[in-house]
Amino acid sequence: MSIKLSVVDQSPVYGSHPAKESPSLSATLAQACDQLGYYRYWVAEHHDSIHFANPCPEILIAHIASITKNIRVGSGGVMLNHYSPYKVAECFKMLATLFPDRIDLGIGRAPGGTQLTSQALSYFSRPHNGELYATQAQDLKHFIDGSMPKDNAFHSLKVLPDNDPKPEMWMLGSSGGSAGLAGHLGYHIALARFIDPDNCSPDIFKAHLNEWQKAKHAGTPNKMLAIACICAETNEEARLIAGTAVYRKLAAQMGLREPFLTPEQVQDRYNALSHSYQSQYDHILNGFTVGTATQCWDEINQLTKAYQCDEIGLVTVTHSFQDRLQSYQLLAEAL
Repeated sequence: MSIKLSVVDQSPVYGSHPAKESPSLSATLAQACDQLGYYRYWVAEHHDSIHFANPCPEILIAHIASITKNIRVGSGGVMLNHYSPYKVAECFKMLATLFPDRIDLGIGRAPGGTQLTSQALSYFSRPHNGELYATQAQDLKHFIDGSMPKDNAFHSLKVLPDNDPKPEMWMLGSSGGSAGLAGHLGYHIALARFIDPDNCSPDIFKAHLNEWQKAKHAGTPNKMLAIACICAETNEEARLIAGTAVYRKLAAQMGLREPFLTPEQVQDRYNALSHSYQSQYDHILNGFTVGTATQCWDEINQLTKAYQCDEIGLVTVTHSFQDRLQSYQLLAEAL
């Protein structure tokens, strides 16, 4: 199976650089990944975060697409709960017009922030916390495809500037809750194993395909498995570097909110943890793909076989930008 490597970029706030430089570093990384032969470059959406610095993927997508040549660029994803499907369709039809055959529109139902940020984003209305997500996703697909039913109040609306070109449409999920909806509506599916590897299984892709076929959509859906991955020259170095991202997840479970720690600080924290928290840290680390390029590729090959998937999205969060860039370089060079 020929494997495509892609990037899911959360625009981390590195300890090695000021927060205001994170978006430009995402652009720098995208240019490097374009030259290295990566297939897609997706940017995520977060709000009021001390760890991630991109609240508006459509803006960063436009910038990255303008400075790269071959790589597909998209959202992984737009948090649709907050927005008008019509406005999202307008933004991404414009992007697809400016950068034909290179734009992906990935959506998700997560808030990308706290309840307070959801309230601020909804402003004059109330946050609906995902209650309208299925309807929003359906309307968005109709707006993009120009297929709004005649009995819909929005049937007469046009999405400028023209019917074509269109972005490729994806739905994100982490534990299968969106798989059936994505398949039914005709969205490709990206499975975020990096969020919840314990509840991520190949059956989610099967459920998506089953609904796609039942709805009689043309062709075969695309699918991506997004994994947390840290690659370095040695296994020991990779495990040390991975500590920054691993401890962030553990700290969240412990109710702590603090900036990314250096790998050395994480080791000091680890040594001071109780045995139960050390076990939890080890469990989180085991859900990552970590090691040398050979070790990482061995696991990537195993995952693509288990999930019958030919595209892997790499989520790499490190304290240092250079460590992150090197991780992507090592994996691409090994491919």
